[in-house]
Amino acid sequence: MRMSSRRAAIGLSIAAVSALALAGCSSSTSSSADGDADSASYGDLTLQLSWILNEEFAGEYIADSEGYYTDAGFSDVNLVPGPSTGVAELLGGSADIALSDSVAVGTAIANEDAPLKIVGATFQANPFTVLSLADGGNIQTPQDLIGKKIGVQDSNTSLFQAFLAANDIDPDDVEVVPVQYDPAPLVNGEVDGFIAYTTNEEITVDQMGLDTASLTFADNGLPFVAETVTVTDDFLADNRDLIKAFLTAEIRGWTDAVADPQKGADLATETYGADQDLDPDKTLLGSEAQNKLVVSDDTEANGLFTISDDLQEATVESLAGAGIDVSADDLFDLSLLDEVYEENPDLADYAS
Repeated sequence: MRMSSRRAAIGLSIAAVSALALAGCSSSTSSSADGDADSASYGDLTLQLSWILNEEFAGEYIADSEGYYTDAGFSDVNLVPGPSTGVAELLGGSADIALSDSVAVGTAIANEDAPLKIVGATFQANPFTVLSLADGGNIQTPQDLIGKKIGVQDSNTSLFQAFLAANDIDPDDVEVVPVQYDPAPLVNGEVDGFIAYTTNEEITVDQMGLDTASLTFADNGLPFVAETVTVTDDFLADNRDLIKAFLTAEIRGWTDAVADPQKGADLATETYGADQDLDPDKTLLGSEAQNKLVVSDDTEANGLFTISDDLQEATVESLAGAGIDVSADDLFDLSLLDEVYEENPDLADYAS
């Protein structure tokens, strides 16, 4: 599992597809835009996922397999695997909705004036970390990065530079070593630290019986939301009820995923990601670990996918520290979720 900003350079393809943004046509249409969810018929929807078909999308698998998307009025929701930021697909019109992250979306808005909005977030905290071996780099504070070799994937370069900037560390004081997603370079001692997910590579290394240190981005200057539900401004303006119906189905799916991480793990290994050769034990551990990012004190008070005012501001401040200048209004529109929970207050009780 990897967030979208670790999958493709954040600015990649934005300029090339910006011209298509106004002309791109949605693959979904609403035949009952003003009707209620029970009578609406929204047709097909294309959802661009940020990573491969693993447990990261447990809630989507459940929403699909349990018929929650159908109940919401969709004839089909096409889950398109990544890796992808989703930005290019949204602007080019090949995706209706994308699961992205606030760094990728914020960068597109700030640098390219991309017409995008985040309307909710699965992860209340991002899972990025600098993973190291306890008897190796043992990186426990940002200052421990100085003088170290850090394995960074090409797609994560911008994000790592943002992390250094947020902690006032000169990039020249850290040696970046290009790596792929396999943590072998860390295990083999080729690097002192490795950009990883707490819900994936950290589990992989722990399963090897190795003691690790984990310097999480969320707790060290970059507390941005992740797995964001992102749409274009035009799609939002033209398909408000459709998006609300989608969010309703998503909330139902992730409510089940939080209650039963085994269910999402099984759907990943046996059905949706059956061709990915996923390890069942690791998949379950990842499913359990990501649920800790999905829920928070704020979601317990307000419901899944909501982003509190404080978390919106913390996200904006994180981006500002990395030189990404956007406001909360530029980045977020949480009014749809407000309406979803006002119209369906029972959805907020996901823990019951």
